[in-house]
Amino acid sequence: MVQCYAADLDAAFAALSDATRRGVLEALGRGEASISALADRFGMTLTGMKKHVGVLERAGLVTTQKVGRVRMCALGLDGFEDAAAWIAGRRQMWNARFDALDAVVETLKQKETNDG
Repeated sequence: MVQCYAADLDAAFAALSDATRRGVLEALGRGEASISALADRFGMTLTGMKKHVGVLERAGLVTTQKVGRVRMCALGLDGFEDAAAWIAGRRQMWNARFDALDAVVETLKQKETNDG
């Protein structure tokens, strides 16, 4: 399970590492779009956009559905939820560390004031 979760996170962060794919996600955040519309929007070939959408789909960030002869894309939630949960865990850990550091600093300030 841990390896599967790690692989899912790796796929999500790898997909998010590319500016074009982040742009596709931004565009899909405003609504569904066909692969050809996305290719036009980003000035890419249809083949190039299909590859980007494939990476996003494997990461669970995008879903596609064939409607007639057109493949429509929409945001997927699975990859976002896993990545957001991982980030939230790191944020919680760092907040706890910063709180502990603040406590140490405050103790040192009090000691300095008392000794001063």
